[in-house]
Amino acid sequence: MKNTAAIPTIHPLLLERDGDIATLRFNRPEALNAIDVPMANAFLAAVQSLAADPGVRAVVLCGNGRGFMAGGDLATLRADLVQGAIDILTPLNQALLLLAQMNAPVIAQVHGAAAGAGLSLVLMADYVIAAEGTRFNLAYINLGTSCDVGASWALPRIVGVRQALEIALLGEAFTADDALRLGLINRVVPAAELDSATAALAQRLANGPTLAYGAMKRLMRTSMDHTLPEQLAAEKDAFVRCAGTEDFRAGVEAFHQRQSPSFAGR
Repeated sequence: MKNTAAIPTIHPLLLERDGDIATLRFNRPEALNAIDVPMANAFLAAVQSLAADPGVRAVVLCGNGRGFMAGGDLATLRADLVQGAIDILTPLNQALLLLAQMNAPVIAQVHGAAAGAGLSLVLMADYVIAAEGTRFNLAYINLGTSCDVGASWALPRIVGVRQALEIALLGEAFTADDALRLGLINRVVPAAELDSATAALAQRLANGPTLAYGAMKRLMRTSMDHTLPEQLAAEKDAFVRCAGTEDFRAGVEAFHQRQSPSFAGR
């Protein structure tokens, strides 16, 4: 049964649970879900609760209203440029590290617009589904600042340094089709199908071998920082750990029996 956690609907971020799928819904639609300090703190608190719950097997990030996220809240930054940035980025960075360390895959469900920190969050997700008509813009350079929320880590890894610099230095908007061509997102669907496509993917991932997903995420995200011998050793260690799980046992047995495996996430 789907339920919404005991968080007031006026809260800047809504945490919803549907079985083993958790949805984090940015909820400042009047501001295109721009991140202010309360939203950043709420995001961290929600991610901390999910990271402590082994029953979470897939996480969806999405936004209420007309778009996914317009970036950082400029009203907050204008009030105190330096301290505002610190107060927003500190909890955001902590939350991103926790999401990256979680075994559960993270899906970004994107519509309308993803700009600045919104695009950074998209880049940090494990899988991205976007609605047709979505617009993307890294945008930071248009405000006279460098990027944040992991963009400089993720973007070159996805598109290469040369293309990443073009996206970052020109600050131009691009379409969902452009994002798909560049490999920034995985799939574009009609807007009317965005919810159902995301739900189907989230359920597929939630039914999978969660511990193996976590190992795969960590191997992929650290591979460019390792030499080949280091990466081979990391792969061996991860495989051996997975070999001791119930899911691996179930997968091997299902293969032997020529059946589809049923994974418990353990």
